[in-house]
Amino acid sequence: MPVPVEISGLIVPLKPPRAGKSRLRGAVDERDHPALVLALAWDTLAAATAAGVRRVLVVAADPAAVVGLRRPGVEIVGERGEPDLNAALRQGEALLRERDRHGVLGAIQADLPALRPAELAAALTEAAGRRAFTADADGTGTTLLLSAPGGPLDPRFGPGSAAAHAESGAVPLELDVPSLRRDVDTPADLAEACLLGVGERTRALLCAQEVA
Repeated sequence: MPVPVEISGLIVPLKPPRAGKSRLRGAVDERDHPALVLALAWDTLAAATAAGVRRVLVVAADPAAVVGLRRPGVEIVGERGEPDLNAALRQGEALLRERDRHGVLGAIQADLPALRPAELAAALTEAAGRRAFTADADGTGTTLLLSAPGGPLDPRFGPGSAAAHAESGAVPLELDVPSLRRDVDTPADLAEACLLGVGERTRALLCAQEVA
């Protein structure tokens, strides 16, 4: 499915799977926690590439631990410097700009296992070339941030990032895209994502847990 508004690339920051998603611990057996983090990321990346995004760049704190996420259209690079979400996004932005100085770039969270390609495409269309963002289901965080063509991404992720992005001039996208808004930080979030319908990797892992 082609993306109505062409986007040069999406940046996906990723912590080490063993350390990431600490508030999600307990959703599966502890030994399977890293696998769950990777499954969430896999399904997010699969939806992004299915939406027609040409290049997805994973900036990973531990590249060796996430090598299994590599697939056509997905590149993995190691995070440089001290671990910092916004610094990782700026690193990815600089790499993508080396190939396309004038395109639209985006940052998307790696914990959107229910993401529908059509809803991501709808957000890109709604942005219409403006620097814009999609708030999470709670309305306080950010799941997707887009630059204007050739413009800076200027990421401000962290607590209260939706307000921070709005204050920085990014346009909030007020469209009905529940799968794009449903990030997964807690077991309750995961249950809500399952109601929307998670991707194959997350579904397979959760089904295996139920069988065990």
